[in-house]
Order: sequence, then C-alpha cells, then structure tokens
Amino acid sequence: MAGPFCCMLLGDMGADVIKVETPGIGDQTRRSMGFRLKGADSGGFLALNRNKRSVEIDLKNPAGLEAFYALVKDADVLVENNRPGVAARLKIDHATLRKINPRLVYASISGFGQTGPWAKRPGLDLIAQAMTGVMSVMGHPGQEPVKSSVPLADLGAGLFAAYGILSALIGRDITGEGQLVDASLFETALGLSVWESAEYWGTGELPVPIGSANRMSAPYQAVKAADRHFVIGAANPKLWTALCGVVGRDDLVQDPRFIDNVLRIRNREALIAELEREFARRSADEWVDALLAAGVPAAPIYNYAEALASEQAVAREMVLKIQHPVEGETRALGFPVKLGGTPQRVRHPAPLLGQHTDEILGEIGLTQDRIEALRRAGAFGPARTDAAATA
Repeated sequence: MAGPFCCMLLGDMGADVIKVETPGIGDQTRRSMGFRLKGADSGGFLALNRNKRSVEIDLKNPAGLEAFYALVKDADVLVENNRPGVAARLKIDHATLRKINPRLVYASISGFGQTGPWAKRPGLDLIAQAMTGVMSVMGHPGQEPVKSSVPLADLGAGLFAAYGILSALIGRDITGEGQLVDASLFETALGLSVWESAEYWGTGELPVPIGSANRMSAPYQAVKAADRHFVIGAANPKLWTALCGVVGRDDLVQDPRFIDNVLRIRNREALIAELEREFARRSADEWVDALLAAGVPAAPIYNYAEALASEQAVAREMVLKIQHPVEGETRALGFPVKLGGTPQRVRHPAPLLGQHTDEILGEIGLTQDRIEALRRAGAFGPARTDAAATA
C-alpha cells in the first residue's frame, strides 16, 4: 500500500502519475481483498489508484527497458516499492537512472530501508508493527498480541515518502539535482512512537498496553455509560475540574489520588472506576452533550457507517463519487488536506491495466511506428486482445 498511497497523494495534488505495471498482471492489489466488484479490479485497488494512468511495460525485456528509460528521461519523480536489490537487478535503480536524468527525485519505499542488516528482509505492515514495539503496546494488558487494524506503517510510509519527495523537489530548485529519498515501514512505525519511546527513556520501564487510554494524560480514554462506551479527554487541570463539575463530583478535584496529572495517570484504574460509577447514571449521548456544553472534549464511538455519514464528513467532502469505466459510480475517501489556492480534484478514476500505454508513450515523443516496433519486441508483454489492452 505504501507506494500506491504515496503516488495517489501526489496525484491528488496535481502530479501526472504514470503507474508502470507488469504486463497481463499489474499491481497485485488489483486482485486483493475478499470481495469482488463488477470488474476484475478490487475495491482496494480503486481506493488507492485514482489520478493515475497505467502503462504496461516488461522491465525484464530490453525493449521494455528502452520504453521505461524514455519515460524516466523527463520525469520529475520515480517511486518504487520493492525489496532492496530488486531495482538494481531490473536496471532501474537510482545509480542507473540518475545517469539518464540527474534531476530525477528517486524515492524508494521498503520494509526496512536501503541499508542496515535487515534491509533485504521482506517488509509488511504487520512485520513493521511487530519489530518496532508497536504491537507490544496495542490492546489491553494480558491479552494476546494485536496490531493496529489501520495499517499505520504502510500508509505512514507512503505519507513520509510524499513529504520527502516534496522536500527533495524544493532542494532540487536550489542544487539543480535530484536525490534519493529512502523511506521504510520500520522507521515510519518507530517515528510515530513518540510517546512510547519517551516513556521508555524517561522511566527505564517498558511501555505496556493500556487499551484506549493515553500515556501522557488522564482521564483520556473510552469510558462506559449506562448504554455504551464513549470517549473523554480531560487533558489539563481546567478540563479536569470542568469534568468533575459535570459529573457532580467536585470532591475528586481535591482527592489526593488525583490532585495532578501525574497522580491521575498513576491511579488511572481507580480514577476511571470513580467516574464510571457516575457515568452509569445516564446514556452516552447525554453525557457527551453535557460535557461538550461545559467545554470538555467528548465524543461517541462511531463505526465506519456512522463516521462516513456524519455531518462533519459530509461538510468536509470526505466521501467522493467517482465514475469508473467498468464499475460505474464508485465511492472513495476525500482529500484529507484541503488546499485553498490549488484545490485537489479527481482527474482520473483508477486506471484499467495498461489503459494509457500508447497515449503516454506518444506524449513523450515516440511515434506510433516506434511504439508498434517496441510492442512486437515484447516491451509491453505478449500480444493481447482483451479490453484492458485496447481501452
């Protein structure tokens, strides 16, 4: 997911993203997930590949490499998401391509980065969460290991890579040359572990799972009302005092167990027990309304149906409707950052495999005769007659 997510973010911001895919196979995400839509491509592929165009190129074929190098010659950025060593074997590594285009910003996203003793290990979001300590602090004390269902290492690596790419493009304006951007799932997951690493270094003790609670503040977690759970975040003395007033327990403000944030964290279990005795008197919605009226952060716990249909998601246009040539109208998540002067837009739905091969090669100056010669030489894989090849 990391490379496709990175490139979708760049495409949303206006980049012309050309997705180079293996002939007849394409991105493996085209066949992922446990459900099917109308066409051959999965919902996951559609979700990660808007604002891209697809070309089929056989990088193991000399004619395919010729076509690929022609694309690289005038490109601003190349993003590859392979295990270290694969790009070199295919002759599309940074050292090779910088000779063709010194201004190229070359971004490599991998499991563990391009150097170090683990560099050539296979890397997945699950592996990164396991080997960075993230899984050791997930869930509740005493339960089996769990990971974040949201793939924070995978998607975070794509986000960090986009950040590195944009920084490198600014650097190129100064130096006139591109550079290598080296992002990894491992460093992403470690880089996001700011509270946990601070706790370990500051106390010398290993962080442990704490459920929905927060390592830096209390109360800041899910709590049980009469009907269901909701969340509160009384993260400073003013909010803590206001919370105690809402629940009718002003005595807790002066309780020696909870007199400051350090003690509230230390005595978190007792603190939550005191609060939940009060929360059991009313419904979650009633408590959320009362706390918000007093200025205390509180919220219901939504499922995805509720979150996506919420008035805030609607107001912020976080559900897009995109027309796809096979699927018809599809829904996708909106743009998580809004740009005032150059707003993002959907220019292309997720492409069919090889949909734009001839179009793109023509744009970079290859004649139709040359494209056909490359095709006969196997640059774009064996001859095909299916709809994806002719679309």
